[in-house]
Amino acid sequence: MTTKEMLLRAKQASYSAPLLSHDKKVEAVGKMCRRLDLARHYVLEANARDVERAREKLGAQMIDRLTLDGARIDSMIAGMEQVSKLPDPVGKIVGERRRPNGLLIRKVTVPLGVVAVIYESRPNVTSDAATLAFMSSNVAVLRCGGDCYETSSVIVRALREGLSDAAVCEDMINLVPDPSRKSAEELMTANGLVDVLIPRGGKGLIQSCLRNATVPCIETGTGICHIYVEKTADQDMALDIIYNAKTSRPSVCNAAEVCLIDRAIAAEFLPKLKSRLDKVELRLDPEAAGIIDGRPAGPDDFDTEFLDLVMAVGVVSDVYEATEHIALHSTHHSEAIITRDPSAADVFRQRVDSAAVYVNASTRFTDGGEFGLGCEMGISTQKLHARGPMGLSELVSYKYLIEGNGQIR
Repeated sequence: MTTKEMLLRAKQASYSAPLLSHDKKVEAVGKMCRRLDLARHYVLEANARDVERAREKLGAQMIDRLTLDGARIDSMIAGMEQVSKLPDPVGKIVGERRRPNGLLIRKVTVPLGVVAVIYESRPNVTSDAATLAFMSSNVAVLRCGGDCYETSSVIVRALREGLSDAAVCEDMINLVPDPSRKSAEELMTANGLVDVLIPRGGKGLIQSCLRNATVPCIETGTGICHIYVEKTADQDMALDIIYNAKTSRPSVCNAAEVCLIDRAIAAEFLPKLKSRLDKVELRLDPEAAGIIDGRPAGPDDFDTEFLDLVMAVGVVSDVYEATEHIALHSTHHSEAIITRDPSAADVFRQRVDSAAVYVNASTRFTDGGEFGLGCEMGISTQKLHARGPMGLSELVSYKYLIEGNGQIR
């Protein structure tokens, strides 16, 4: 089957998708989970082959993103089950008014239609995206990277078997049969067949979609996330938060890439930071380099999503300079301030224009599961339609339904 043929079948499936009841969708996801559980041996075998092929070209952090084990499959299934327990986002009346002429006008949520997702070396995205699309009555068209194609193929086969078990059209969930660049370009320009395109991956993938897509595209993912340690901060708390945000999973988009230190505490705090982040390469601005040893920051280091055990470190005079720095260098994903001063926290909240703004917490919480959304389609860093973790309620649009009794204008 070609990509075009698959898209035609997906579009056809999208016409009947809104007719699925919530109970039917819940039943189907239960059967999808069972099929994925039964297929875990085959998933792990396929994943082992994908990982072995990828070792020649991917670093350790990216290999970690690609690798599945029993616990990660359990987590994938748990995420699917959690999504199925959320309220149905389709068919909600979000506005209603009766006009003086008697017309009753309702604003009602509806599916987006065919949702295409282009993603890279994260096979767990396959089940997340498929379930979110299905439970919001959308049709999923998944285009994974070649690095995880064999794994994703086995996962999608299991999910489609679950749909069949529930007597639901298998074309609600589709995997593009060709993981080449050509298929990505086909999705980007499939006007009339793809209703929205969501790229989930590195900067190169996202920028390619934004530049080349002629279908509607939602910008996601790239995370140059900042943590600012304000002068009143509890320094032990700050160290714990920075350590978590940088080292727990360096290869994900909500990991911190930049740490800014208030000048008033820099001489005291920076040696503690260096000691705590002993396995992290610190790239220091001139003022920080005058206090601790480390690699001098290059011209691009404060604009780089490292996705590795590397962090840019700078010194700023106060919360205003910190927020100005963030405005210049942020990708509008997630930023945090560590402080005991409520007024500094308020200034930070108001001046930082990102999808998630934290006070005294790690940026690693920017995640659909952590936000109670089950899982997410991606982290939107734009402002139109969706922002932040995209769960079920972000995968709908709306239309107006008007009832009359013969009114004419």
